[in-house]
Amino acid sequence: MTYDLIIIGAGPGGYVCAIRAAQLGKKVAIIEKRSDGAKTRLGGTCLNVGCIPSKALLDTSEKFYEARKHFAEHGIAVTPSIDVAQMLKRKQGVVDALVGGIAGLMRKNKVEVLAGSGELLEPGKVRVTAADGTKAEHEAQHVVLAMGSVPIELPFLKFDDRIVSSDQAISFPGVPKRLLVVGGGVIGLELGSVWSRLGAEVTVVEALPQLCPFLDGDVAKALQKTLEKQGLKFVFEAKVTGAVRQGDEVVLSGTAKDGSPLSWTADRVLVAVGRRPCLDGAGPVPLTDRKRVKIDGSFRTELPGVWAIGDLVDGPMLAHKAEEEGVAVAELIAGQKAHVDHNLIPNVVYTEPEVASIGLSEAACSQRGLAVRVGRFPFLANGRARAAGSTDGFVKIIADAKTDRVLGAAVIGPRAADLISSIAAHMVYGGSSEDIARTCVAHPTVSEAVKEAALDTLGRVLHA
Repeated sequence: MTYDLIIIGAGPGGYVCAIRAAQLGKKVAIIEKRSDGAKTRLGGTCLNVGCIPSKALLDTSEKFYEARKHFAEHGIAVTPSIDVAQMLKRKQGVVDALVGGIAGLMRKNKVEVLAGSGELLEPGKVRVTAADGTKAEHEAQHVVLAMGSVPIELPFLKFDDRIVSSDQAISFPGVPKRLLVVGGGVIGLELGSVWSRLGAEVTVVEALPQLCPFLDGDVAKALQKTLEKQGLKFVFEAKVTGAVRQGDEVVLSGTAKDGSPLSWTADRVLVAVGRRPCLDGAGPVPLTDRKRVKIDGSFRTELPGVWAIGDLVDGPMLAHKAEEEGVAVAELIAGQKAHVDHNLIPNVVYTEPEVASIGLSEAACSQRGLAVRVGRFPFLANGRARAAGSTDGFVKIIADAKTDRVLGAAVIGPRAADLISSIAAHMVYGGSSEDIARTCVAHPTVSEAVKEAALDTLGRVLHA
């Protein structure tokens, strides 16, 4: 079969690329190997075992934690218990509904779904190997590689039923008594939070001096402090070096910064040290020194008519980054102009409180020798946050000292993931802190904290 465009991988980047290309009149096929035996499951890691199921668990565990710890102060008397099986059933129901929705979008946009493993044979030619081993070759003027990424497995922490990746940590059949998380990044903190709220003793071991290295130190410290109040324990500048199974437990060994030995015992170990590109099926495409697909500034590989997006290429491994790149590639293939500003990709940690950042951090500005003004506003001084009892954290805005252009921002606190979008909207057109400060926002809302932080960069904060 011949198409205008074949996409290998139906994750956020791939299926969004397919939809946009179909909207632009292209004949499109998308290849996906993930299956439950009865049908192909579109949506990639993000929808099936990543972003969506983890957020479903985070929401359930947050409600449980609130009921245990904070309902009484609202005058609500309950004695909650957790039904893990029902929690997992609800989580899977959310995922299944969205997987079905994407299948419907493929039908609506007349995108043909090819079930099996895709492999780029040469420019313009792709082979699909079905689950039963049947092979079929297809041709297209353009091929987009969008196979995503997989968890990194450490040679001394091989995955099994006790040492797991994030794929398995969303489906523990019961609450672990002791969970050790290797890696203090986004995935480790989110899933560590889930099981901690439900009653697990969670210890996070991080090789660096702080959580989430993309965050400014003050934001990372505030996050650490809040998570510690919730019961999580952290060990920094330490490394896990080995593990031994002892029945249903794992005894782990490691070293501290000074070289002294460390040890931990856990009944579950989550290895969350990052992800690597899934290059299965990439065929002859050239790679960079970092083992990512080599592309130019417009997502073209060195092979004619072959493009790559998402986790396969440089940049943060984020679903929304992949989606933007998928749209851009579809529009470029259709002869339109398209661009993705990778400096304005938001990062979010869906802990409680949420953490979100965009643009340059204060540390990055300092490293570049940029003179900046920094405005901050605490949620402790925000009326809506006070009423909701969500006062941990603050909004931080970084503006150029000369031009007042917003260079970056971070939010730690209620609805951080949503609040960062309002700042992003100003940054897209090169807006200033003055622009944010003069935007009228409803009262009482947590969005007032963004306005006040912008006012603070100008020395005009009103409510702190």
